[in-house]
Amino acid sequence: MANPVLPSSGALSPLGLDAVRLSPGFWGDRVALNREVTIAHCQEWMEREGWIGNFRGERPRRGREFSDSEIYKLLEAMAWAGHPELPALAETVARAQEGDGYLNTRWSGSRYTDLEWGHELYCYGHLIQAGVARLRTHGPDQLTEVAVRAADHVCRRFMTGAQTCGHPEIEMALVELYRATGAERYLEMARRFVERRGLPALGEIHLGRAYFQDDVPVRRAPVLRGHAVRALYLACGAVDVAVETGDEELLKSVETQWERTVARRTHLTGGMGSRHADEAYGDDFELPPDRAYAETCAGIASVMLSHRLLLATGDARYADLAERTLYNVLATSVALDGRSFFYANPLAVRVPAEPLAGVASHAAGGGLRSPWFDVSCCPNNIARTLASLAAYVATGSAGGVQIHQYTPGEIRHGDLALRVETGYPWTGGVRVRVLEGGSARISLRVPAWAAGATLWSGTPAVTGDGGDLGGRGGIDGSDAGRDGGSEAGRRDGGSEGVRLVEPGYVVVERDWRAGDELRLELPMTARWTYPDRRIDALRGCAAVERGPLVYCAESVGDEPPLAEMAVVPASPPAEVTVVPTSSPGDAAVVPASPLAEGLAEGAVELEVEGVAGSPDSGAWPYGSERDGEPYRQRAASEAGTALRLIPYHRWGNRGPATMRVWLPVADRDGPAGDGRGRAR
Repeated sequence: MANPVLPSSGALSPLGLDAVRLSPGFWGDRVALNREVTIAHCQEWMEREGWIGNFRGERPRRGREFSDSEIYKLLEAMAWAGHPELPALAETVARAQEGDGYLNTRWSGSRYTDLEWGHELYCYGHLIQAGVARLRTHGPDQLTEVAVRAADHVCRRFMTGAQTCGHPEIEMALVELYRATGAERYLEMARRFVERRGLPALGEIHLGRAYFQDDVPVRRAPVLRGHAVRALYLACGAVDVAVETGDEELLKSVETQWERTVARRTHLTGGMGSRHADEAYGDDFELPPDRAYAETCAGIASVMLSHRLLLATGDARYADLAERTLYNVLATSVALDGRSFFYANPLAVRVPAEPLAGVASHAAGGGLRSPWFDVSCCPNNIARTLASLAAYVATGSAGGVQIHQYTPGEIRHGDLALRVETGYPWTGGVRVRVLEGGSARISLRVPAWAAGATLWSGTPAVTGDGGDLGGRGGIDGSDAGRDGGSEAGRRDGGSEGVRLVEPGYVVVERDWRAGDELRLELPMTARWTYPDRRIDALRGCAAVERGPLVYCAESVGDEPPLAEMAVVPASPPAEVTVVPTSSPGDAAVVPASPLAEGLAEGAVELEVEGVAGSPDSGAWPYGSERDGEPYRQRAASEAGTALRLIPYHRWGNRGPATMRVWLPVADRDGPAGDGRGRAR
């Protein structure tokens, strides 16, 4: 089966990429753009920068010590996408492998002399994942042989002793190779790598052992900490090991770490990482919007972890976080033309970034997308994730199908064939039409934010479509779980009416026939969101969400200056539907290619009441009293103005701009920041 993660047990079972076919829509368009544009873009840049040339022995060697891993991520993307350039690139890699399986263009001749920073095992991890992807999509060939030889080399070299790699990754790769081949040594090697960490297994570094999760054993860690990508990749590997060995204690430990991390160390967008210096998590509630690092790779790793926990437990909260992160980190990082990327994803940008041609520093901060970086882990990670995105949409079981992420497409499992039709995330209607039936349960996820969602099930009449998706007639809130309606009356356009469904999974079980439908209606009213009072950097601010999307204010060239704007959250935001335009001055994004055209169609923007602040001209930005009132920035006028908000994932496509997700609440009646509006 073609899928990046295929556990042998768990609450849910993945479906193959051939069983979930995405159609044009929010994600289908991005997957197509990735296949036709982004993969080639990554290959072109790595040729230009000499990273592929390293495998040909070109001198001097170019790129960072871990640049080999970028070629392996690209190979994985090509494998999932069925890209025709894979065989030639795989042959280039194969020629660089040494006789005992060792393969690294940086450390050959001085093997394993810097396990803290060398990334040798990390690189093998991505090579093995590429090999597994090729094995599952094509079968054994040169690339799979290279990956197996490298894995066998690792087992021979590291099975005994107490060493591991400063950057986790190989753990989950080895488990997946075990799942693909049945060779127990790969699982045992992965288990030992997980158990060694925190004993400690690595040397001291100036950033401290928590940076690479070597401060305490995985089982005893209370929360994800240190370098965010490292922490998340290790957690993925630990879940994989726990599932394959039946280690419930280890699985529960990772669940506990996930819970605290989400509750105290995760940005509204789902992004993770608050510190630029070490690309790391901060302390609990250390979530500054302008200094949010929220690396794209950390977002992808978070989706990988949430997906593994979903498969293991069946708990909808993991699919909820995956959805939030997919829409607000993954979709944000890549530009609408598929050729430039954010490395970091801050929630506020104070000063418009200066345009930069060529290679950007990964530490630049995230004010403008770049076509390439000196550390370009994110573009290739995006490419492999989008190429395998269908794997995250649905799962199957002996009893039926579970749909976790909503996007147009077709799903096949056993005797059941379903077509999903939706304009999500712009509209909340999701129609699941049965193409081929059978006795089964169909489960639909109702997101945590979707209170008031409704479900209609039945067979539309021949002369009509059964009404609007999720129309609110005949609601019976007493039955929000399993559908227990009778079969009678449904074959001639009958239905069971509309009922309220609670967040979680709504399950409908029956003998399905072609033409039957489920219609889920998710409320898409824009909502104000307020931060936990313990997040110091966000006190006195509010944000806006609609469906799974986070919104932001963007000001191209900082006109008007966003730092002087505040909002009045007295009424719900008003909706504005955007139509693509050729005018550069319009609020709509100007698509750069026919594929990108669809990415802007039907987008919903919002307007809220804003007020311009009265900036001070004094030389000191603090005070105690002014005119007998508590010192605060006051609105320059009681008259409000419309402030346009755009989906966060669309910001930065119109050139240098300032941006804010969290907006100060205008103080008309009392001091801002008194926390009166706290809601979660």
